[in-house]
Amino acid sequence: MKNILRPLIGAAFLLASAFTAQAKTLDSALLEAWLQRYGAAWEARDPAAAAALFTPGATYHEMPFDPVKQGRAAIQDYWKTVTADQREIQVETRVIAVNGNTGVAHWKATFKLQSTGATISLDGVFVLEFAASGECSSLREWWHVKT
Repeated sequence: MKNILRPLIGAAFLLASAFTAQAKTLDSALLEAWLQRYGAAWEARDPAAAAALFTPGATYHEMPFDPVKQGRAAIQDYWKTVTADQREIQVETRVIAVNGNTGVAHWKATFKLQSTGATISLDGVFVLEFAASGECSSLREWWHVKT
């Protein structure tokens, strides 16, 4: 029995190794690159570019007790609404930690509201989970407005 299973186990191991080699392993550089694309999408007020950073079924938790946005279309709709009044957007990010497929980052954003001219400053933290494709599969954020 052991002789029969040995080739099967070996083949399964090789297949798993090949799959893992093709998958992107999250590290600080990949997280920083993703954060740069996220910030660029925000600064450009480009909801499609923001949504493209996520897996098709991604979850987006903007506020801990608000309903979760599920999927790229919901994320794109959210970004279309939330950035509509924002102008002169500046985003800064800094990687805090990476553990497996999870990254934690600190972010700051400043923008003007077109409707009132008020300058808004936000300070927040992301907890991000990534798929092997390099797309974000889960975003949780906590942020505060500077008053």
